[in-house]
This record gives sequence, C-alpha cells and structure tokens, in this order.
Amino acid sequence: MTELITSIDAIADRYDLFLCDVWGVVHNGRNVYAEAAAALQRLRAAGKTVILITNVPKPRGPIPKQLDRIGCPRDAWDAIVTSGDAIRAALSERAPGPMYKIGPDYDYSLWEGLDLALAPLNQARFVAISGLNDDNDTPEMYADVIREAKARNLDMLCANPDIIVQFGDRMIWCAGAVARDYAAIGGNVIMAGKPYAPIYDLAFREAAEIMNRNVDRTRVLAIGDGVGTDVKGASAQGIDCVFIGSGTHGENLLTAGMLDPAKVSAVLQADGVTARYAMRALR
Repeated sequence: MTELITSIDAIADRYDLFLCDVWGVVHNGRNVYAEAAAALQRLRAAGKTVILITNVPKPRGPIPKQLDRIGCPRDAWDAIVTSGDAIRAALSERAPGPMYKIGPDYDYSLWEGLDLALAPLNQARFVAISGLNDDNDTPEMYADVIREAKARNLDMLCANPDIIVQFGDRMIWCAGAVARDYAAIGGNVIMAGKPYAPIYDLAFREAAEIMNRNVDRTRVLAIGDGVGTDVKGASAQGIDCVFIGSGTHGENLLTAGMLDPAKVSAVLQADGVTARYAMRALR
C-alpha cells in the first residue's frame, strides 16, 4: 500500500540522499513552487543531500541560471544531474555522424562540443531528438519522419524520455512522445534519462563526492510526478519513492481537493509500478 503523507518532514529522518525531480515538482516551467523549494531547503538545513535529477535535454551548465530566473533558491539543492548529461556519452561515441536532428534551437547546448555533423534524413546515420521542433507541435506531425527512419533502420537517440510536461498553465509534448511512437513501429530507441540507469549512475557518483562516502541505497528517496520516469526509475534502482500526485496529473488524482488513494493506486498499477509514499505536492 502507498502511504499518503502531507509533509516530507514526516519521513525525512529515514533518508540521507534525496533525488528530486524538477519539472512538475519544483516548478512548472515558469514559476517555482515556493513550498517545494522551502521543503528542499529544510532538508539541506537538516544535513541531507539533495540532487535535482531532471530529464531536461541539456547539460547541467545553464540550468542553475534558469532556476534563478524563476525564483528557485540556490540553497535548495547540492547538485544537478540531467538527461542531457547522461545522453552526451552515447552521442559522442557516434561522432562525426552525420545525424538527423529533431529539436528546438534553444537546446543548442546539448550538441555543443560533440563534433556531430547534421544531414538530411536520407543521408543520416542516426536520429537524435531533444524535443519537438516547436512547442506547439504534436507527435503525430513526425509520423513521416519516423516511418522513413524505420525504413532505413536508424537508431534514435532521445535526450528526454518524458512524454509530456507542464509548462505554465498548459502541457507540451516532449521528445519521449516521438521516441515512444518510434519504438511502437519497431524502431530502436536509446535513452539515458529517467527511468534508465545512466542518469542514476551519474547522480550516485555526484552524491558520493558530496557525501564523501558510498551511497547506501536504503537511505535514498526519489521524489517525482512521472509514473513512467520517476517512479519506474526509482523502482529499477531499488530505492524508495514519493509520488507527487499533481504536476503532470494536474487535479486528476484529487477528490474534494485531496489526493485520492484509489486514484493514486490505479495510475500506479496502470504502469505496473509501486511507490512507497504519495503526496499531493512537495512541501
């Protein structure tokens, strides 16, 4: 049974390391959630280590300033690990390519320094996707691209396994939605972000350096709103998880303004995962 909690303080003493998702938990892409940031500050003030672990398809370099701009305090985290960090090793192994790139111009930092040449799809050796080309695009708009890529048996390297994410007051499609559709027609997809192991390997290495000791996984807690990413990833790593019922799910898991245990159970069971705890929002 998933235990419903109303404050992270109730279980904080059980853990030393907190791996916290960002989009949907700490902010919505435009504004920080003040209570979530305060909760992370309290954990660090109590001597806990907090690593933000995000499927953003960029290296961590520009992320602190992005968090600054939306009001997330620097003392709410010790380190940041991104899906962009995790996928760059697989990308660099394929240099010089060429690759067929899908993704917006603002993800430019993902490709910097990799010496990967770009090419039309009919000349590319693989496909790399950081996101949809425009935030208003839908996955269906890439159907012809993925059919041609599959006909040529091209691998697809996906820098963000997320399917959809909250941005302000609306939801936008992520690279994971196109990768999902490619896998559905038999295409080979390579991902390194949550729920896959490479991003957790990076996080545990960061934590070991910060804590100056090896990480005891029985003392690690993941926090996230993505069932197929955060909860599934935590389960695969053998660590406990707090499922955040808002974020991606909006108010769908609420009844009379409260997190509904039956709805939580149903959404977790639909993905074949379990979470030790659940709360409406991080606080």
